[in-house]
Order: sequence, then structure tokens, then C-alpha cells
Amino acid sequence: MRQTALFFGYLFCALTLAVVLTYPVMQTGWIDYEPQRVMGRLAQVLILAGLWPFLRWLDLADRESLGFALGRPRFIETVKRGWLFGVLSLLVLVLLELGLGVRVPDPDWSGELWGLLQKAVAALIGGLLIGLLEETFFRGALYSKIRRGAGVAAAASGSAALYAVVHFLKPHALPAGQAFDWPGAWAMFIHVFTGFFQWQHLDSLVALFVAGILLALVRERSGHIGWCIGLHAGWVFVIQLTRRVTDGDEASELAFLAGHYDGVIGWLGAVWIAVIAWAFWRMSTRSPSVGC
Repeated sequence: MRQTALFFGYLFCALTLAVVLTYPVMQTGWIDYEPQRVMGRLAQVLILAGLWPFLRWLDLADRESLGFALGRPRFIETVKRGWLFGVLSLLVLVLLELGLGVRVPDPDWSGELWGLLQKAVAALIGGLLIGLLEETFFRGALYSKIRRGAGVAAAASGSAALYAVVHFLKPHALPAGQAFDWPGAWAMFIHVFTGFFQWQHLDSLVALFVAGILLALVRERSGHIGWCIGLHAGWVFVIQLTRRVTDGDEASELAFLAGHYDGVIGWLGAVWIAVIAWAFWRMSTRSPSVGC
């Protein structure tokens, strides 16, 4: 818990500094974006800018601690295999949701293949970047830090909990009519945390926590994050394409099975990923070639 709180504190400080910077940056007139987007991007830049000093301070700035202690050819191969399994595993979930009527084909989609191909390429690249950055932070640095002083259960649950929570700690637009000034900037900051405590997020929160557990177990068994990056990227790829060609059917009696966060990962996703995690842990063995 202490190590997880330390990493949360780092993210909190980056977000706080982003709040301080957003209003003066917006006042320059150089950036023509919504304040919440500017605040979110500034927070991401600050997280990346301070990450290496933060890791050095925690004695995590080495390949093994970050989950990269594997030769480049083998590492890339595991990313590829992880991506394929990530795509297949989440595709099963999407097909289940389509079969149950939770999601339906998008009537507004024209079937234009060039646009879908462009979206697929963007989803592939974006998924790999997200997988690389988030897995390095959560299953690399955070998992290693907790694992050094505790068991697998603590490392898996601690990293998964923070992983799930931060997905909902994002700046959102201010209410209509409220100006973006200094009070507005701090109101947006406060809403980042108050918006988290909403019941409609519970299904996706649980699903993301379970996904984090699976990724942590993969990290433990393999000894590196190659598989984790691939899995994560594959999931992002399927989710983004699914949202392109299908819609959630809110009128369906089973609509509650899909999550409010992205319309895909909800209660059904939590159960499906939990089954995969259980099967993986039962059937896998610890890799003798790479340590944590």
C-alpha cells in the first residue's frame, strides 16, 4: 500500500502542476484547444519529464526493474505474440456482446474500408504506445517496487488498483456557463477526483482492476513486460475498432454487461478476463531465465 501511494503521489503532483500551468498557457492564446485537453496533455508531459529522476530515486532505473531484461529479438517476439493473444481474447468478448445484443452494428458506418484501415493503423500505433508507457510504469516500475518487499498478491493487487483508478482521474469540461479562470482551473482539478466516485464507473473499474491482475500475473510468470505490452496494445486495438463499427444498445436488457467507460469493458469483460487470469495462473510456470 505504501509503495502504491508513493506512485499515486507522483501522478498527483504532476496533475497539480498541470493545473497551475494550464491557465497561464491558455492565456497566451497560442493553443486553441479545450482547457481539459490542455490540462490532460500537460499532466502527461510532466509525468514523462519527471519519470526518470523519480525512478532513479526509487532505485528502479534499470532494465530488469522496468521489465526489459530480455534480449531485443525475444522481447519483440513476445510483444507480437502478446498482441495477437490480446486481440483474440478481446475479440471473443466483443463477439459475445454482439451475440447478446449488448452491442450492435453501427447503422451510420458506411462500410468504407479505407477509413477503417486508417483507424486500424492509428489503433495499432496508439495501442503500442499506450502499452509501452503504461506497462513500463505499472507492471514494470510499480510492480517491481512492491514485489521487492512483498509477495505476488500484494504486487499484483497494488499495481492493478492504481492502474484501474487512474483511468478515471482525467480532467473534464467545466459546466456550461462557468468560465475557465483560476477558480475554474481548480474546480476542474477537484472534479477529477469527485467524478471518480460515481456508481456508473464501478463495472469498468472492476474490469480494469481484473485486467491489471492478469497483466501482473503475466509479468510475474514471464519475468518481463513484453507480453504485457502486447496484450495491452491488442486490447486497445480491438476496443478502438469496435467503437468504430458498432454501438452500444442502451435499450438492451443486458446493456449493464458492457462498461460505461468505453462501452466494451464492463461486468462481462471482468468475468471473461478473470477466467483467462485463473487459467493462465494454473497452467503457467515461472520463467527461469528472467527475474523480476
